Amino acid sequence: ISFNAIDSALSSLKNCQSYINSGMDVATQVALDLVESFNDEEDVNSMEKVMLEYATMDRELNHYIKAFEETINQVKREKPENLPDLESLAQEKYREMESMNSDSDFQRNEKYMYFKDQLKEMKKQYHGNDTIEQIDEDIAVTRSQMNFICPITQMTMKRPVRNKVCGHTYEEDAILEMIQTQKQKKKKVRCPKMGCSHVDVKGSDLVPDEALKRVIDSQNKQ
Repeated sequence: ISFNAIDSALSSLKNCQSYINSGMDVATQVALDLVESFNDEEDVNSMEKVMLEYATMDRELNHYIKAFEETINQVKREKPENLPDLESLAQEKYREMESMNSDSDFQRNEKYMYFKDQLKEMKKQYHGNDTIEQIDEDIAVTRSQMNFICPITQMTMKRPVRNKVCGHTYEEDAILEMIQTQKQKKKKVRCPKMGCSHVDVKGSDLVPDEALKRVIDSQNKQ
């Protein structure tokens, strides 16, 4: 049996996935731009809907790819004398996966969760102080500026990354260098933020904190 046609169809589907990923990246940037320029809440919400549509398409594609891969593996394993109708077999598996869909699936979509997380951070940075007007403005500014300082370099961060596990931010180069140095000594890296109990910082747990970077950049321009 030649699976070439199916393999090329699968690689086309995987290409579509990379387009979806790029679209999600763009939608995230646009949503952050909207919050930064104090746009209408409705505009920001419409970007959330776009992200949800992307996440739904991504889930469908994943199921489609998985259904075809499982079907091919099954046929390769069983080696039937007569080739079954691969498409209807795959469609059946696909429908089975789709029937188990739930909203909680989106919590496994890293780009969607990153979008939600960054949007929340951005809103907090830009609109958070509205509710605490009674706090002395200088204190509020100082407090937010303390979040700009990297716990390793003790300098304002240029490329902040956030630890998904404990939520603390560091300068990207500084924390990666720290991880690399400790790795050579076969040791784990404790989170350098004072008082944090997280004792195993991994490079794979770090995500760019776009929201914080934007706030720092706009502070620097002032």
